[in-house]
Amino acid sequence: MTNELPDLATFDGVLFDLDGVLTPTAEVHMHAWQTMFTELFTAWGIEPAYTEDDYFRWLDGKQRYDGVASLLRSRDVEIPWGDPSDPPTADTVCGIGNRKNEVFARVLRSEGIAPYPGSLALIEQLRAAGTPIGVVSSSKNADEVLRAAGIRDFFPVVMDGVVAERERLRSKPAPDMFAEGARMLGVDPARSAAVEDAHSGVASAAAAGFALVVGVDRGAGAEALLDLGATLVVDDLAAFVR
Repeated sequence: MTNELPDLATFDGVLFDLDGVLTPTAEVHMHAWQTMFTELFTAWGIEPAYTEDDYFRWLDGKQRYDGVASLLRSRDVEIPWGDPSDPPTADTVCGIGNRKNEVFARVLRSEGIAPYPGSLALIEQLRAAGTPIGVVSSSKNADEVLRAAGIRDFFPVVMDGVVAERERLRSKPAPDMFAEGARMLGVDPARSAAVEDAHSGVASAAAAGFALVVGVDRGAGAEALLDLGATLVVDDLAAFVR
C-alpha cells in the first residue's frame, strides 16, 4: 500500500491538522463536548439528546465558539454570542465554549497525551528530508497539546484558533485557516499537501486549493472525507512512512 501512495517529501510543504491527525486529542475533545452538552441539554430540557453524531456533524474541526453555535442551532436554540472573556458559567456561546474547555484542559493535564506513532514517524521523516511542515488547528489549545505531546519543536508554524481569532479568519470549512497556514509557512497550496481527519477540515483544505488533501479516517468515514474533497484516505499516517 505504501508504494501506491505519493511521497509527501516531494511537496513544497505539508500542513497537518492536530486533533485526530497528530495526537489522539480528538477523543479528549469528544469526551469534553459530550460531558458538557449532556449536562447542558438536561438542564435546559433540550431534545433530542446529544449523540456522537453531533460531534462529527457540528463540532469536529471547527473553532470552539462556531461549533457551539452550530450545535445549538441544530436544536433551534439561539443565545447571545457573548465575549471570549465570558466566564464558563455564562449562558452565552462563548461561556459555553469556555465551559467545555475547562473539561478538556482538566483531562489533558491529568492524563497527558502522546502523538500517534505513525504520525510521529512521518513528521520525523519529513523533517529529515527538509520538507517544511506546519500545523493548522482550530483549537486554542494547540500549542499546549503540541508541547504536552513533545512535538512542538517540529513545527515552525502553528496556525491555530488563537491566530484565527486575532486575524478574524473564518472557521473551517472555509479556506481561510489553511490558506493562512500556507502563507505563514511560505508555500503555495497548489504545490503542497494538507492532512485532515475532520469533515470541515478536509473541505477547508480542498477549498484552499491544496494539491493533495489526505483524509485520515479516525471515525469520520472514508466515503464522507472523499466526498468533501480528500484526494485519498488512509487509516493511519504510518502508510506514508518509507
